[in-house]
Amino acid sequence: MLGQPRRIFILTGAGISAESGLGTFRDRGGLWRRLDPMTLATPEAFAADPDLVLDFYNHRRRAALAAEPNAAHRALARAADALAARGGDLFLCTQNVDDLHERAGSPEVVHMHGELMTARCVACGSISERRSDLLRPDACPHCGAAALRPDVVWFGEMPKHLDRIEAALARADLFVAVGTSGAVYPAAGYVGRARARGIPTCELNLAPSDNADAFDAARYGPASETVPAFLAELGL
Repeated sequence: MLGQPRRIFILTGAGISAESGLGTFRDRGGLWRRLDPMTLATPEAFAADPDLVLDFYNHRRRAALAAEPNAAHRALARAADALAARGGDLFLCTQNVDDLHERAGSPEVVHMHGELMTARCVACGSISERRSDLLRPDACPHCGAAALRPDVVWFGEMPKHLDRIEAALARADLFVAVGTSGAVYPAAGYVGRARARGIPTCELNLAPSDNADAFDAARYGPASETVPAFLAELGL
């Protein structure tokens, strides 16, 4: 099944960053089991209590900045370089809002759910880098309005880069999901779209995801072990 694919589509979720100390969301003890997402991760929540929402994302940003990439992040970065050297392409799409893929050395990362390290102005729509706490009085560096919010996709909002993701999926010859729950759409539907195109699929996860039966193959265990081992099978 594996062979030596030239165009690999990698989808990563919270499970790949768990070994770096960043919590998952839907697993036992996950973030949304302990907190109500409707009070922290919706446009309505931000309108009702912006200070609470900003404080929550400031905490998450600080945690992400304190974390370090693990062996899984680094293996994907090396694989992207190795695949490019032999004329291929690794398309890295993540549901994560941390920057651990970038800090591990991945040359290009598509964040479909946005990024903690950027802020978006609700007045002019511009996006700016933000690695410090975001406070309500802070002004947009582009238009000057005090209207900055975390540049993350909240419940009820459309994920980012969907056209680019679809194009990459259409040209892939291997689809791999790493550390995903299989419960969040549209990402959870990508394995089905890949299989409909005849693309081999594989899940790398700590335990079977909600849509594990949709994959052709699977490897289970910590991401820091399964990801490097799987990429080694591909000669990467």
